[in-house]
Amino acid sequence: MSIQTTTIKSKNYPELLKEIYDPPQKLYVLGELKKEEKHPLAIVGTRKISNYGQQMTRFFTEALAEAGLTIISGLALGVDGLAHRIALEKNARTIAVLGSGLNIIYPYAHQKLAQKIIQSGGAIISEYSPNTTPTKKTFPARNRIVSGLSLGVLVIEAPKKSGALITARTAIEQGREVFVIPGRINDFNSEGCNRLIKIGARLVTNPQEIIEAIIEIPNNR
Repeated sequence: MSIQTTTIKSKNYPELLKEIYDPPQKLYVLGELKKEEKHPLAIVGTRKISNYGQQMTRFFTEALAEAGLTIISGLALGVDGLAHRIALEKNARTIAVLGSGLNIIYPYAHQKLAQKIIQSGGAIISEYSPNTTPTKKTFPARNRIVSGLSLGVLVIEAPKKSGALITARTAIEQGREVFVIPGRINDFNSEGCNRLIKIGARLVTNPQEIIEAIIEIPNNR
């Protein structure tokens, strides 16, 4: 499959992404990009996922996928990759946003996962030209697209310096819903989550809370 390009003026450019203050002017796409997705929700979290994080990612993603939500994430190790895999298991649409060009799938361990996403009818997208290598700057920039494509963001598990917190912050700036799964107060991987709850993110303990909130939000807002 060849790489397609779409600009902010194209008919299939995502409407939600147009809303953010710095939308990418061009997107490179493998798979199918839609103007409007069905109840898009970003699921993000730490790369160094714990057993608890794995359990929560599966518990929430399975229910959200079965409810018909489109699962958005960043193809990273840990929570991101697991969320994509579970969405595929449930035959749900899933979209991965890369911090590299589409000819350089990163992390390399997820090249087969990327292919499965495309084959399932989902999409792999990037604002970077196809041969762009990832850097420390491209990933934070990528996160604004993950949240920008979504009506809300679910943070599964995140330490206090996690990239998932950047996604949560951009979601707040973009006026998106931010849902957070709480963790133990002495758990390193939950420090970021618990801090988000302190500053007003929505604590959730059941997928149905997210499903009801997201389905109530019209895609045209």
